[in-house]
Amino acid sequence: MVKEGEANIIKRIGGKEKTRRFLENLGFVAGGTVVVVSEIGGNMIVNVKDSRIAIGKDMASKIIV
Repeated sequence: MVKEGEANIIKRIGGKEKTRRFLENLGFVAGGTVVVVSEIGGNMIVNVKDSRIAIGKDMASKIIV
């Protein structure tokens, strides 16, 4: 897990092919920048490619920074 407000570079996306494809369609790609806006109960709101996206703890754990 990363700190709120800190920009991080995505190194890779883990998980099954379907999960990776879903996250890539949302904008989570290797080399991209992701910033955690807030975290409440494990669920996160993140900025990726100038968009705010809410993801669950299980999906967030697949994004390796």
